[in-house]
Amino acid sequence: ADLEEGPVLNGERPDCLLTDAVVSGNKRRSQSGGADSKKAGEVADKAAPPEQSNISGKLRKKKKKQKNKKNTTGEILENGLEDIDRILERIEDSSGYNRPGPPPLSSKKHVLYVEHRHLNPDTELKRYFGARAVLGEQRPRQRQRVYPKCTWLTTPKSTWPRYTKPGLSMRLLESKKGLSSFAFEHSEEYQQTQHKFLAAVESMEPNNIVVLLQTSPYHVDSLLQLSDACRFQEDQEMARDLVERALYSMECAFHPLFSLTSGTCRLDYRRPENRSFYLALYKQMSFLEKRGCPRTALEFCKLILSLEPDEDPLCMLLLVDHLALRARNYEYLIRLFQEWEAHRNLSQLPNFAFSQELSSAREQASVLIRQALTMFPGVLLPLLEYCSVRPDAAVATHRFFGPDAEISQPPALSQLVSLYLGRSHFLWKEPATMSWLEENVREVLQAVDSGDPAVEACESRRKVLYQRAPRNIHRHVVLSEVKEAVAALPPDVTTQSVMGFDPLPPLDTIYSYVRPERLSPVSHGNTIALFFRSLLPNYTMEGERLEDGGAGGLNRNQGLNRLMLAVRDMMANFHFHDVEAAREDNPEGDGEWD
Repeated sequence: ADLEEGPVLNGERPDCLLTDAVVSGNKRRSQSGGADSKKAGEVADKAAPPEQSNISGKLRKKKKKQKNKKNTTGEILENGLEDIDRILERIEDSSGYNRPGPPPLSSKKHVLYVEHRHLNPDTELKRYFGARAVLGEQRPRQRQRVYPKCTWLTTPKSTWPRYTKPGLSMRLLESKKGLSSFAFEHSEEYQQTQHKFLAAVESMEPNNIVVLLQTSPYHVDSLLQLSDACRFQEDQEMARDLVERALYSMECAFHPLFSLTSGTCRLDYRRPENRSFYLALYKQMSFLEKRGCPRTALEFCKLILSLEPDEDPLCMLLLVDHLALRARNYEYLIRLFQEWEAHRNLSQLPNFAFSQELSSAREQASVLIRQALTMFPGVLLPLLEYCSVRPDAAVATHRFFGPDAEISQPPALSQLVSLYLGRSHFLWKEPATMSWLEENVREVLQAVDSGDPAVEACESRRKVLYQRAPRNIHRHVVLSEVKEAVAALPPDVTTQSVMGFDPLPPLDTIYSYVRPERLSPVSHGNTIALFFRSLLPNYTMEGERLEDGGAGGLNRNQGLNRLMLAVRDMMANFHFHDVEAAREDNPEGDGEWD
């Protein structure tokens, strides 16, 4: 049965204690700020127990063939991330980066402190490939360079339209106990544009969004919506460009006291005007990870988490460990766990339970992996299947790790396990890692067979803690687009309309102005279909495609092609006129990042 008591999440009382690992509620406001880890190439002395091995020539050829295939199911992207990690690791090793120990306690900053130079992907790329390779293409443009406002999240491009304030601003709500709360605000003109945007989505005509951007080129929701459409058409460059423009528009609206780096500035996700900033940061973070900049993506992840760490509306705690491991920033992952475990119960999340082993010394890692396997036995067999490893017969048929372990786990836990494995399984593929895992699996089986009371205690905790996931976890799953996790969403989520520009809004939303009626509720269909429908209004649901005998799919493709042609035409006709004049409030800004 669902628990009656638990912390409040966005006005809702969750049905289980799982939320203790994700949100601590308004009653336990953490004063933790945030720490900036060291350079991306630095790794703690207590490195992961399995050493990374060099990829063979034969495997490289196989990966290259896979990468040449069209990325339609996500498998190629997954292999691409794995290849990028291997390449960057070899570059770091050949560059002679050592593995220093943690810094003295006196030199540590808050755990959510953001170092702004790590928000610039060029900082990371220069480390890997050198400044000449990264800046080579930029130097010719610098001769004709203009000087817009200095920004940290992105740099304006000459292909963008001239910036004029779109009516977006930010105000300070309150400051107390060292924390400052801010909120984005829409002017009357911007409100009218927002109403037109909602009408464009409701009209089922994607060209209406393009027309809206021609008159309001820095309207944030339109830019994000169009970016998703481009991404689904596999035009990654244009999709990324639109997200960067949205970030630039919002950064130009910052309040003078709003700080990206301090970890003490808050944005309430319950306010719709603030959500666009969260979503733009999340999308930019995803692009950075795919681009091979995990250290920069980690910094964006910390930034999102710092905006509302207690509620964590996008549930970044389900992702921060993955990015820290990809960036080989083990020190930060260890520190985050040590400082937050007491009040956030991070060990209740499968991703943290299994990530700690890959960032700890061998002896400690063995203890941690045995604890994780005892608490989450349903992870083992799916993990081995992902890694194309056949389990030992004694393991596969054992009652503890067998098929029943996965089937019997609560639905909310299945979502978390599917999300972790779909995103991070390739971190376990090294032969040395698998050998070490096998040794500890046998140790766990011995403990189970001997009647270790810890095994029964973990089983009891699983039944109590994971009855139902809170709304922010569902929101994270939708944004992650990890198909295994999306498939595990409960029916009450998959049968409701999920808007790409505002996925699963909080039930206690704080509206600052009256809005027109949005899309009418959809009574049937799955989350992915509804999500695509919000991104691409011409998208036809599965049932409609079957009824039309395939005509629906043809109409969808025609709509997508028409949309992309309109977007490319719009982008081709934009010019970046007189940026310096447009930014008279800061003519001396140089646009450079430290």
